[in-house]
Amino acid sequence: MTTFNDRERGFENKFALDQDQEFKAGARRNRLLGEWAAGLMGLEGERVGEYAKAVIKSDFELPGDEDVLRKVFEDLKGSGVNTSEGEVRMKMDELLAQAREAIRAGT
Repeated sequence: MTTFNDRERGFENKFALDQDQEFKAGARRNRLLGEWAAGLMGLEGERVGEYAKAVIKSDFELPGDEDVLRKVFEDLKGSGVNTSEGEVRMKMDELLAQAREAIRAGT
């Protein structure tokens, strides 16, 4: 029974680690997405960081990524940037892959 308990504990620890890494990757993706969108909107200096923080905070409104997508897309559209939801979603996917790789690499 000890071997079974050890294996179960190992799976639980791996699951917790995976969830922690995924949360960190999502937050990093949101920061990168905010910085990308800020550049498209012509924001500079401290305003880039402030906007990136606002994008990170928007992820806590609803489960999933739709709240982040909606915020960034509507902000871009409101600033006169010609983009589509699909383009923003593709950028989110691209940046999530980069963020996951950076987390795995420890950077």
